[in-house]
Amino acid sequence: MSIGSVLDLLRPDFPDITISKIRFLESEGLISPERTPSGYRRFHVADVERLRFVLTAQRDQYLPLKVIKEQLEAIDSGAATLGVREARARANAVGGVVPDSTDAVAANGNARLRRLGVVPGEVSPEELRFDHEIRITRADLLEQAGIDEKFLTELIRANLITPGAAGYFDGDAVTLARTARALSEFGLEARHLRAFKLAADREAAMVAQIAAPIAKSRDADARARAEETVRELAALSLTLHTCLVKTSVRASLGG
Repeated sequence: MSIGSVLDLLRPDFPDITISKIRFLESEGLISPERTPSGYRRFHVADVERLRFVLTAQRDQYLPLKVIKEQLEAIDSGAATLGVREARARANAVGGVVPDSTDAVAANGNARLRRLGVVPGEVSPEELRFDHEIRITRADLLEQAGIDEKFLTELIRANLITPGAAGYFDGDAVTLARTARALSEFGLEARHLRAFKLAADREAAMVAQIAAPIAKSRDADARARAEETVRELAALSLTLHTCLVKTSVRASLGG
């Protein structure tokens, strides 16, 4: 099944799940979906159940990913079947809160990496990790987003979605197309969404201006630190944007 189908299965229990979140869990080694010859992910029932296990442990027991991964490895090897409570007790027994993957890297000597800044809100920097591998064909995009050729053409003409040089799309294009389709049910056409694109471009330019000097530095991990900074600033920007929209809508409704 596609990553979009996985979202549909998980969202009733985990409304905040996103494609970026699934990609992040894959990058951390908690899931390993099959890859098709064209490069995109193919999930099986076992992958969905593994995701459900991880998300439940995070939501209900606040377990760090390192502990969840250890628990999954124990289950995979058949050595043990640990419940989330037992795993958390094990973490506390070895010194309190176990560091997540970012802290673990820093502890191994890479002092440049740090925990990304985040405030309580809508978006985490980890959800903004770049996926340079995923390539979605036009036909797959239409199927996964549930739109027709005419609607996709309108989105492209409005510069809301841009295919790559080889004609492929990324995973964000699917999310954007689905969102645009949902907005169209309220009478908003692609041309109406240009205002969102212009605002996003302005925010992106401001973020890039801050991160550019980091990327141009001569040390070996300059690009990684620049991407980290971009994710952090973008997440904070999106959270701020969400709060401002909520405030403005509340005021317009007299709340």
